[in-house]
Amino acid sequence: MAKHSKRYIALLEKVDRSKFYTPEEAIPLLKELATAKFPETVECAIKLNVDPRKADQMVRGTCMLPYGTGKKIRVLVLTPGENEKEAKEAGADYVGFKEYIDKIKQGWLEFDAVVATPDAMKEVSKLGKILGPRGLMPSPKTGTVTKDVGRVVAELKKGRIEFKVDRTGNIHAPIGKVTFPEEHLIENFYAFINEVINARPSGVKGNYIEKIALSTTMSPGLKIDVNYVLEEAKRRKE
Repeated sequence: MAKHSKRYIALLEKVDRSKFYTPEEAIPLLKELATAKFPETVECAIKLNVDPRKADQMVRGTCMLPYGTGKKIRVLVLTPGENEKEAKEAGADYVGFKEYIDKIKQGWLEFDAVVATPDAMKEVSKLGKILGPRGLMPSPKTGTVTKDVGRVVAELKKGRIEFKVDRTGNIHAPIGKVTFPEEHLIENFYAFINEVINARPSGVKGNYIEKIALSTTMSPGLKIDVNYVLEEAKRRKE
């Protein structure tokens, strides 16, 4: 059994482990629990009632967080040429083609997101074993294989995140930093929840979202009241 530090144990004493918090209760508490010497990330974990082994129950998508993630995103655009100017004007950090593919093959990974144009994918697909396990492989399903590189780069820079269910049926995503105002974190949280709801596979029966937890990088997790969240998410969409 993993041993926790004295700091973590002290934080646990501030958490009611039997309680299901509303996001409006949880986020102020998370700010109090964030005692690390760096601005911790607020993270959302969701347990879904899906079987990821079935193709028709794979859940993935993107979400534009209204207030971003608080992290500077380094974007690489891989394109043979005609979209280079558009990508650079949108704020891409690196733009090119074969020279960057060669660098990646040699171990260069100093970027957080990759966008590719369709005509680049024949070569980019050869990077699957490197980029895939790191969640960096461009995909039409997440909009990162596109001719509209300017729009996608701008969205990534502003705080667009990607999410994908893992093999155990869980989704994890950052929704901001503890330094954000509470209302900004709450808005980001509900934006993310609504995108996960929108991604519900048609084959799922019964409850789709089973559990939700919020935590910071170094804090214990707080259990969130799923029924409350679903009602509030629905109200915010109306």
